[in-house]
Amino acid sequence: MEEAEIRVEGRVQGVNFRNTIKSYCDLHQIKGYVMNQSDGGVLIVVQGNSNPIAGFTTWIRSNPGFSKINKINIQKKQVKAKYSGFEIIREGNFFIDKAKSLRRLGKSFMKEEVNSPNHIVIIPDGNRRWAREKGIHGSFGHYTAGSKEHILELITEAKKLGSKYLSIWGFSTENWKRDSFEIKAIFDLILKNIDSFYELAQKNGIRFRHIGRKDRFPKGLKDALARLEKLTENFDEFNVLLCLDYGGRDELIRAINLALRQGKKIIKEEDFSDYLDTKGIPDPDLIIRTSGEKRTSGFMPFQSVYAELYFTDKYFPEFDSSDLREAVKSFGKRQRRFGGK
Repeated sequence: MEEAEIRVEGRVQGVNFRNTIKSYCDLHQIKGYVMNQSDGGVLIVVQGNSNPIAGFTTWIRSNPGFSKINKINIQKKQVKAKYSGFEIIREGNFFIDKAKSLRRLGKSFMKEEVNSPNHIVIIPDGNRRWAREKGIHGSFGHYTAGSKEHILELITEAKKLGSKYLSIWGFSTENWKRDSFEIKAIFDLILKNIDSFYELAQKNGIRFRHIGRKDRFPKGLKDALARLEKLTENFDEFNVLLCLDYGGRDELIRAINLALRQGKKIIKEEDFSDYLDTKGIPDPDLIIRTSGEKRTSGFMPFQSVYAELYFTDKYFPEFDSSDLREAVKSFGKRQRRFGGK
């Protein structure tokens, strides 16, 4: 007996998708349930033998019925309770459930027109160069770039554009080599902004998560990040990943060591994601780097193999909502084949 939790995003509400899934599962003796999500996606929990479950995941990728699936996230779960059949969990009575589904269907059509990336990454570069060109100390570039007004503008715009995830790489594992005064300035700025992040999260249903090492920060910052994560863990309208003390190679090494500690000797590609910092988070679709540098510096090397890259000459302190829209517009013109034709 196996169990899998599958989250599907795209045009999957208001198109009889749940009934199609139930018909398939009833036919193949798969147990579990399906339910709509407030973000327009669908959650499916399936239980059964390995072959039927594998067949179901292959089938669901084929856009059954009138669905148009953009993202699928599959997580294997430990079987704790056995389901007696397969059911559709509705939101209220039939009419309320149908109205919500149709409203989200309309939103999905609007999102398709924009063709927004589900997960945007920003590698903010050029803070010190921006400051020096203006004749001020390099640390002031961080204050401008990392000001709550600037960060909140980008978060708000990404959400407005229809994206679901925004990752901002605020401090890399290599940044520890910098001057201690500059490091302290960055940490103080992050700490100062956390209250503003929580206020924004409450108003807009935004979940904040810290991606990266958690053992080297000053205690005050470490505790504040943990508190922000805890207080917003149930929000699901939008997701912000604060990538701090993060490095791609460091993440891979930590993931491998975690698997070894758990007794793994052989690990499959689809299971390796469970050991990464981004467990349960969809891979990046669009990676934006500012300041004219044309490299990703190892950001999410495992997750970003099919991400579209966008480079701009603007320094990050000058990169605003209009620039983010331009990057997303460029993304929308690209054809993504994921290794196919």
